Amino acid sequence: MSAVRKIPSPPKQVEHDAFWAAANEGKLMLPRCKDTNQFFWYPRNISPFTLSKNIEWIEASGKGEIYTYSVMRRADPPYVIAYVTLEEGVSMMTNIVDCDIDKVAIGQKVELVFQDTEDGQKVPVFKPAS
Repeated sequence: MSAVRKIPSPPKQVEHDAFWAAANEGKLMLPRCKDTNQFFWYPRNISPFTLSKNIEWIEASGKGEIYTYSVMRRADPPYVIAYVTLEEGVSMMTNIVDCDIDKVAIGQKVELVFQDTEDGQKVPVFKPAS
């Protein structure tokens, strides 16, 4: 296990307020286009498939697997940045935490946890599934 890395606070944008409020409650909300029934990432209020505002927010399962990753060894402390593909089909860039950085692997199952940023905002990160 490595020491906990301080995560910078996310930029404030009105379009993301509901997403970050849900994160502070321990929920990862994904936008889904109601016209195509497809989830998309990153959080926004317009569907990238139809360019409409006909979307809904659904709580994610919190389960996924590592699509690809990189270990940032020159950082203090070292950390893992990864793309995780969620069960819902979207891939998101995130951190892998609470792990041995030398045992992280592509295809590894992971589960959602939240970590505080410098200003206390919770952000979604993942740890190896138990």
